[in-house]
Amino acid sequence: MFLIDDVLINEEIYQKNFICNIEKCKGACCWEGDFGAPLDVDEIELIEKDYEAIKVHLDQEGIDHIEKNGIYEYVKDLRKNATTLLKDGRCVFLSMKDGVAKCGIEKAHEAGVTNFKKPISCHLYPIRIDQNKENGFDVLKYDKWDICNAACTLGDEHKVRIYEFLKDALTRKYGDEFYAQLKALVQKFSN
Repeated sequence: MFLIDDVLINEEIYQKNFICNIEKCKGACCWEGDFGAPLDVDEIELIEKDYEAIKVHLDQEGIDHIEKNGIYEYVKDLRKNATTLLKDGRCVFLSMKDGVAKCGIEKAHEAGVTNFKKPISCHLYPIRIDQNKENGFDVLKYDKWDICNAACTLGDEHKVRIYEFLKDALTRKYGDEFYAQLKALVQKFSN
């Protein structure tokens, strides 16, 4: 494991390969699982601020659910807020097109109507952040899930490690200097 600042990085993140293969999985991470996307307080505020612009990019069922139940709920197992889910387990922000899930928040960002890309927990996937309250650091872990087998295969074919695939997300969360340090450590200890 590497420790950079207050972030502990599990070795699978720099040893395993991964490239999201949405053509194979169809975005199943947006409708599989036990809870929605974990949200930070500032992310809730950004979504609420731009909800009317984001709403245009959502399916009607998601809009109806949000307007009745809100955009997030507290999930006891996570000890954190997360996006609400529809009865069938889909994230309320999921938008389907040609059988492939797309984040409605991300679609709004691509359309230029919000500066918020999507929840960092989604952007970082398959990395999950656990917080070590005792020591005050984030612990980055690889969340191995069978729905991502095609992503692992594609990553193996192209020899792209998880941390490389997630460069933009890691930089967004922790900054350019963090990513540069991570890359340098991987190169140093890979030789």
